[in-house]
Amino acid sequence: MALRAVVSKRQSRQLPANVEQLFDTHHESSPDIERVRAEARERYDKPFLLIDTRIVREKVHRFVAAMPRVRPHYAVKANPDPRVLKVLIEEGAGFEIASIAELDLLLSLGVPAAGIFYSNPVKPRQYVTYAASRGVEWFAIDSVDELRKVVSIKADAKLYLRIDTPNVGSDWPLGTKFGAQTAEAREILALAARMKADLAGVAFHVGSQCRNPGNWRVAIEKSRSLFDQMQKLGLKPRLLNIGGGYPVRHAKPIPSIELIGEVVNSALEAFPADVEVMAEPGRYMVSDAGYFVCRIIGTATRSGKRWMYLDAGLFGGIIETTEGLKYRIRTDRSGPDIAWTVAGPTCDSIDVVMRDEAMPSDLQEGDFLYIRNAGAYTTAYASRFNGFPLPELRVV
Repeated sequence: MALRAVVSKRQSRQLPANVEQLFDTHHESSPDIERVRAEARERYDKPFLLIDTRIVREKVHRFVAAMPRVRPHYAVKANPDPRVLKVLIEEGAGFEIASIAELDLLLSLGVPAAGIFYSNPVKPRQYVTYAASRGVEWFAIDSVDELRKVVSIKADAKLYLRIDTPNVGSDWPLGTKFGAQTAEAREILALAARMKADLAGVAFHVGSQCRNPGNWRVAIEKSRSLFDQMQKLGLKPRLLNIGGGYPVRHAKPIPSIELIGEVVNSALEAFPADVEVMAEPGRYMVSDAGYFVCRIIGTATRSGKRWMYLDAGLFGGIIETTEGLKYRIRTDRSGPDIAWTVAGPTCDSIDVVMRDEAMPSDLQEGDFLYIRNAGAYTTAYASRFNGFPLPELRVV
C-alpha cells in the first residue's frame, strides 16, 4: 500500500493493523464542475477561486459528529475571506489566529475577543499588547522567553503550552519550528508555577495533512502526562488543544475524520469532563469547498520537454505544490496524457509549480485548468509579485 511505503517498520506500529481501514471511502463533496466551467467561460479576467459554502457547512457538521467533545476553532490563515468566516460563525465554530490582522477581521464580524485563541507561539510584543487591549485572553507559548514576554504584558493571561509531538505520516511535519520538547516543557512549567502564571492548558500539532491517526493518540497521552505534572506544581490545567492536521483528499489516500475521531475520542477518556477540548482545523474546513481556476498563457518545448505557463503560479496561489502537495486537475481537453512542466507567469526562475505532471497533450494557450480541493492556502498565500493581480474569490 502507498501509506506503508512512506513509514518505517518502527513508525508503522502506530498505524492500525489493517491499513486499508485508514482510507476514507466517504463520498467527497465538491463544487459542481459544470458551474465552475460556466463561471470561467462567462466572466474570466484573472485566476479565481470558487468556494461553495454548502460544503463548508457540511465539513463543520462532519467534524463535530466525529468528535462531539471537541469544539473546532477554525484556523483563519487557511482562508480568511469574510464570507467564509461568516458561514463558520453561523455554524458555531470558534477561531484561532496568528496575527492581529486576523484578530481585527474577526472582531469586525462580531466574534467575541475572549473566545479567540492566539495560537502563534512567538508573537511581536506590540501584537500581544494590542490583542490584550482588545480583550483576547488565551495565548500560546512554547518557550520560557515567550512565557516571560506575555506575562510581562498581561499578568492574568490564560496560557497554553505547545509541545513537540510525533509528526510521523504527515505530509508536512511541523515539529522543527515550534513546540517545546520534554526538558523544555518541564522548565516552562516550573517557571510558570514560580511566576504564578495561569498556565492553563496544553496544545500540539501532529503535522499538516496527517495520514497517521496514531499521532493524535500519542500526543494526547503526552498531554495527559503534562496535565499531571502541572497539577503537582499547583497549576490549574483546564484546556486541551489538539491542533490541526486533519487531512483532505488529494492524490494520496487519507484516513477519514471518523477514524481519527475514534482514536481521539478514546484517548480523551483520560481527561475529566470539565477539561475544555478544542481543535484548530483549517484546511479540513475549506479545502474541499474550492476550485481554483487559472488559464494557460503560453506553451513551449524546451530540451524536448513540454512546458505550459499559467496566469497564476507559485506567487499567485499555487504554492503548496512546491512542498509536495499533488492536486487533482481537470481540463477541457481529451488528448493522450504527456508529461508537462507547469510554471507561473513571473520572471522568477523558481516560479515552477509542477514537473512531469500528466495532462492532455493537446492543451494550448487560452485553455483553463480547474484545480480541485483548493479552498485552503491558495488565495491566502497569493501576492502581487511582479505586478500580477491577486486571484479573485467567488463565493456561492
